Amino acid sequence: MYADIFGCIRRDPKRRILRAGESIRADGKYQFKYYVDGKPHFVYSWKLEPTDTLPQGKKPCLSLREMEKQIGYDLDAMLDPQKKNMTVMELVERYLRTRTAVKPQTKTNYNFVVNLLKKEEFSGRKIGTIKTSDAKLFLIKMQSDGRGYSSVKTVRGVLRPAFQMAVDDDILVKNPFGFQLAGVVVNDSKTREAITKEQMRKFLKFVHDDNTYCKYYEAVFILFHTGMRISEFCGLTLKDIDLQNRIVNIDHQLQRTSKMEYVIQTTKTNAGKRQIPITEEVARCFQAIIEDREKPRREPFVDGYCGFLYFDENGMPLVALHWEYRFNRMVSKYNEIYRIQMPNITPHICRHTYCSNQAKAGMNPKTLQYLMGHSEIGVTLDVYTHLGLEDAAAELHRMEEVQNARQEMNRTKDEAV
Repeated sequence: MYADIFGCIRRDPKRRILRAGESIRADGKYQFKYYVDGKPHFVYSWKLEPTDTLPQGKKPCLSLREMEKQIGYDLDAMLDPQKKNMTVMELVERYLRTRTAVKPQTKTNYNFVVNLLKKEEFSGRKIGTIKTSDAKLFLIKMQSDGRGYSSVKTVRGVLRPAFQMAVDDDILVKNPFGFQLAGVVVNDSKTREAITKEQMRKFLKFVHDDNTYCKYYEAVFILFHTGMRISEFCGLTLKDIDLQNRIVNIDHQLQRTSKMEYVIQTTKTNAGKRQIPITEEVARCFQAIIEDREKPRREPFVDGYCGFLYFDENGMPLVALHWEYRFNRMVSKYNEIYRIQMPNITPHICRHTYCSNQAKAGMNPKTLQYLMGHSEIGVTLDVYTHLGLEDAAAELHRMEEVQNARQEMNRTKDEAV
C-alpha cells in the first residue's frame, strides 16, 4: 500500500491515486474491499484500469475499476452481489425448499428436474451470468440431446419460477427464463387424439362381449360418457353417486405415491370440484357396478374415505395405473382379433373423446368447461380448434337446416295472416 508524504493519499506504482477501499498487495495484485450487511467482501484484479497491460503469464480479467463499477451498480440497486454467485442448482434447491404444500406427483416432477439438471453443466453456472440467450440455448441443447418436449417444458417450469424468486428477492434484475417457450424449442410431443364414435362403439362392444374384460364394461362406458379424470373415477365412493337425482359429486381424487402410499387429494384444479349430471345409461352402469361390487373382508379407509367401487387382489382400491394396464391389455387383445387395428386407448383418451364428442354436438364451451373441470377456457376451446372438415361441413349443414326451418315458419305465418 502506498501513501504520499502526508500519509493520507495512497498511490500505486504508477503514481495513480487509489480510491477508498482500493489497495495493492505485495504481489502487485489490486484489491477492492466493500461491505454487504456489515460483512467485508473482496474482489481482485491484475489491472487497475481497463487500459492497463496485463502482467505476463496472467489470465485475462476485468480491471478493478470495472469490477467496482459493477459492484457499485449492484449496491445502488440494493442487490446482493454475493448471492449472484449462487449456482443454478443452488437456486433451484432453494426454490424447491419453499414448495412444501405440493401434491406427490408434483414432488415426483421436482425430483425428475433435479436429477436431470445435475447431469448438465448449466446447473453449475452462476445465476448472475445467465442471460436470456443462455437460457434459450440451454433448452435448445436439451432437446438436441434427445430430451422430449414435455421434459424440456417440465425443466423450464421449475427454472422460470426459481429465477423469478431471485428477481423478487432483489438478487437479479431480470428473469432470463421469462420468455415464451413456443418458437424456442419444437413441440414434437404426440398429442392424445380422440377416437371416432365408430371406434368407440366397436371398442365398447368388444369389451362388453369379451369373457375376460366384460366385468370392466361399465367403467369403460362411464369414462367415455362423463369425461372424468381417471384419478377422479378411482376416488369415487358410494356416497358420491346420487342415482336418484342422477348426479355424481367430484371433490377429490385417489392417488398412489411412488412409495406405494394411498392418498386422497383435492381435485387437480379448483374447477375440478364439481357436480356432473349423468345420463340414464351412465346411471345404469353405476347401478350395475354397485350391485356387483364385492365388499372386501375389511373395508379399506384412505384418509377417512371408504366405499370405493373397485378393488385389487389385496383388497385395496384400484388406482390409475391399474386402469392404464387394463386398457392396454384390452386394446392388445382387440388388435389380435381384428384386422383393422384399434389405436391406443387410455383413460385419458376416453376423457378427450368425450370432450370432442360434446364439442362436435355443439355444446356450449362454458358448459363443457364446467363438465370437464378445466380451470381455463382455452383448454376447452383447444378441442374445438381440432375439429376437421367433416365437422365443419356437418355444422354448416345443421345451420342451413335451422335457417330453412325458420324461413318456412315465417312463410307459414305470412300465409296465415
